[in-house]
Amino acid sequence: MGSGQHEIITPLIVKQPQQGQAHYPGGLSSGSEDRPPPPSHGVGDAENSPIEQVALTVPATDDSTLPAVTFRTLVLGILACSLLSFLNQFFWYRREPLSLTSISAQIAVVPFGHLLASVLPRRVFFPGRRWEFTLNPGPFNVKEHVLITIFANAGAGNVYSIHIVSAVKIFYRREMPFLVALIVVLTTQVLGFGWAGVFRRYLVEPAAMWWPQNLVQVSLFRALHEKEHRPKGGRLTRNHFFLIAFLCSFAYYVLPGYLFPMLSSISWICWIFPSSVIAQQLGSGLHGLGIGAFGLDWASISSYLGSPLASPWFATANIAIGFVLVTYVITPIAYWLNIYKARTFPIFSDALFKSDGQHYNISSIIDSNFHLDVNAYEKEGPLYLSIFFAMYYGIGFACLTATVVHVFLFHGRDIWQLSMSAFNEKKMDVHAKLMRRYKQVPEWWFTCILLLSITVAVLACEYFKDQLQLPWWGILLACGVAIFFTLPVGVITATTNQTPALNVITEYIIGYIYPGYPVANILFKVYGYISMKQGITFLQDFKLGHYMKIPPRSMFMAQVVGTVIASLVHLTTAWWLMGTIPNICDKAQLPAGSPWTCPGDHVFYDASVIWGLVGPRRIFGNLGHYSATNWFFLIGALAPFIVWLAHKAFPGKEWIRLITMPVLLGATVNMPPATAVNFTSWITVGFLSGFVAYRYHRAWWGRHNYVLSGALDAGLAFMGVLLYLCLGVEHISLNWWGDNPDGCPLASCPTAKGVTMGGCPVF
Repeated sequence: MGSGQHEIITPLIVKQPQQGQAHYPGGLSSGSEDRPPPPSHGVGDAENSPIEQVALTVPATDDSTLPAVTFRTLVLGILACSLLSFLNQFFWYRREPLSLTSISAQIAVVPFGHLLASVLPRRVFFPGRRWEFTLNPGPFNVKEHVLITIFANAGAGNVYSIHIVSAVKIFYRREMPFLVALIVVLTTQVLGFGWAGVFRRYLVEPAAMWWPQNLVQVSLFRALHEKEHRPKGGRLTRNHFFLIAFLCSFAYYVLPGYLFPMLSSISWICWIFPSSVIAQQLGSGLHGLGIGAFGLDWASISSYLGSPLASPWFATANIAIGFVLVTYVITPIAYWLNIYKARTFPIFSDALFKSDGQHYNISSIIDSNFHLDVNAYEKEGPLYLSIFFAMYYGIGFACLTATVVHVFLFHGRDIWQLSMSAFNEKKMDVHAKLMRRYKQVPEWWFTCILLLSITVAVLACEYFKDQLQLPWWGILLACGVAIFFTLPVGVITATTNQTPALNVITEYIIGYIYPGYPVANILFKVYGYISMKQGITFLQDFKLGHYMKIPPRSMFMAQVVGTVIASLVHLTTAWWLMGTIPNICDKAQLPAGSPWTCPGDHVFYDASVIWGLVGPRRIFGNLGHYSATNWFFLIGALAPFIVWLAHKAFPGKEWIRLITMPVLLGATVNMPPATAVNFTSWITVGFLSGFVAYRYHRAWWGRHNYVLSGALDAGLAFMGVLLYLCLGVEHISLNWWGDNPDGCPLASCPTAKGVTMGGCPVF
């Protein structure tokens, strides 16, 4: 980590311009030139956020006359939420999942918003009464636009609990009633509101919790709504820059998306050594360690870690170090030392193996009661993992304890002070002061949703015990895990744009307490992990509303309604696909070239076998051969102490404090299904943006960085949908060497002597 990285988070007070001056950042306008000047509320001419990126991006003013909840908001918001929910679930089962972010909806709704503003009648219904309303309150404004985007955000994320439905119906081939699936999906999605309500004080109002990803959308809102004149010297306005970048992204994606898929992962080492297993293991970007591999596809770059343009450089550097440490140091050493019989299996795989390197027959160890058949398991033999998959779990253990210890050491005092006293005016930044003018959401609203969700989940587990397997106390224990980790994980996410995962610890806990029940294990994981993750998502949306000065109660309404709609559409779409696509997710039965391979669901299913069916005691405990990985818990707990002690010993070295062990150790928590090429490409782009452009071209970065991120996302999303509707539906495809991403067929071969695997040479 080079010197000067501390510039990324060094507090900087940016002087606010006098009213009427054209200066960036400025106030938001409604987009109408004939509207009288709005009352732009400020809090002081010299006041702004202490975080430089926020001060450069977020306006420090508010127009309180702009209506937020309108007929247009509800119609366009519900449509955007429904459409994104359908498309994201539809593409989720495909070999290359296409994640359509809310940015695509954020752009698409603008012309429709202006269209409705021009055609809807302006008649006022029930004038002078309490329930007075109109279908058309005037020009389409930015606050309506933000609320529509909040609706879209609800549909943009993957509904994790649908993995349970996929695992039970597709992989285990068991029945699950639609009503049971609906209860699980709704309660897990809504439960996060409770945790968000509890931790709003700590993760939304403080200026230090700045949520970098939100700055992308704030920049885009400003580009779409502000009246900006062309800068001196002929430079592009942000609107023009966005349009050019969007069209370029839209046109370019036809290459990696259809004509030349190899651009998604270019592994040139495999071209030089076409018959070498070792070279392809090292060079493959999809099935190996990805040395030298790179992708020229924005979908490949941003699919698992989010946009690298939104990541602060210190976080990008931590991820780069963690990736190199795990992928290029720990994994190769463990593989070539043959730890855990590593050379008997592929170096990078999420599959489950027998001791002889063959794939494990999971169905042979399940009895008629959907429980582990111990005798059959002993006959079949112990379950083995690839070395990278084994290290993945060990690193997950370390990331968990590192998260708790890091937040305690570096943020414990701030959290304690916030717990002991309410906010006062001296501690609030300009945005918090402006938001205090609006009615806040009462705590009892969140409490009611929390208690109702827990009650319904407990009753469902008791009434549908045969399908869900989890006893009632499992729900309460999962909620305890979620509420314990929401604050530390939220702090990491709000300051680094990376979210440490809790799925491993939830699987570990219930796997020891209640082994042999795979559905109970994944259900506990979803209630313990996803309810926390949903809470983080809701808090991030609250911060977006905080930056854009949206009334909190309007935000709450949009989030609740959007979440319910998204849950229904995601589940209905998944149910439809599972019933209409033959052999979906079954790689052995699908025709060659079929895209319906479900990489994310395969990882989820494998985890249910490891932690639920077989159980951690037989794999990571005293009965298993991976028990040494438990030492990673201690390693993770000690790592932040080392950084903290170094910071105390050398207080002048600010870069030491930027070593964030939860991010560094958790860099590879998405591998698999993420692959090496996703990381090498992401890190490269993150370096060019967060270090080179931010340090040496600060003015350009401030004007265009986040706008560019939004344009790349939107162009990819629109072209991806267009390609599928025009070509994918009709199964029109090309057949040439450029169709084969990676081109490393030997990367998944073992290197142990005498081990045979289809298509691989025998050493």
